[in-house]
Amino acid sequence: MSDIRNATRDFAGIDAMTVAELAVLPAATFVSLRAEIDRIAEEADRLDAKLNAALDHRYGSRARQERASQDKDTGTVRFEDNGFIVVADLPKRVKWNQQRLRELVELIGSQWGENPADYVKVKFDVSERAYDSWPPRLKELFTPARTVETGKASYELVHIDGRRV
Repeated sequence: MSDIRNATRDFAGIDAMTVAELAVLPAATFVSLRAEIDRIAEEADRLDAKLNAALDHRYGSRARQERASQDKDTGTVRFEDNGFIVVADLPKRVKWNQQRLRELVELIGSQWGENPADYVKVKFDVSERAYDSWPPRLKELFTPARTVETGKASYELVHIDGRRV
């Protein structure tokens, strides 16, 4: 962490320079600066991942319980922790088996006499909103081609008085 603080202080001079002033620096300086910026970015990414893992460790179980109490597997839930509102989000990521979708599109067109474009996009992607509103017969047909995964959990702490921290 002190590396990031030191680098921020070191780069303050560069930040104060104009683009024209930076442009006349020696090529070796650009190479050196790029390497340092890349190193700092990697360190920041590592620290960000570690902080997110700590937030998940602290709040993940409670967020899962809150989602379960609301009968949902994904999405955003809110709960309080010592004067802060924790906003815990677990995005839904749906993937569709492309080969199975192709087969189903052919079946709908050839055997059901319906236009497959009414149900699926040409690139063989199915809108989750559309899937949720389909009749059971159609859902049952498509469900084996559907995989639901979760995205990366995220947390936001909002002070009880509404200030974001």
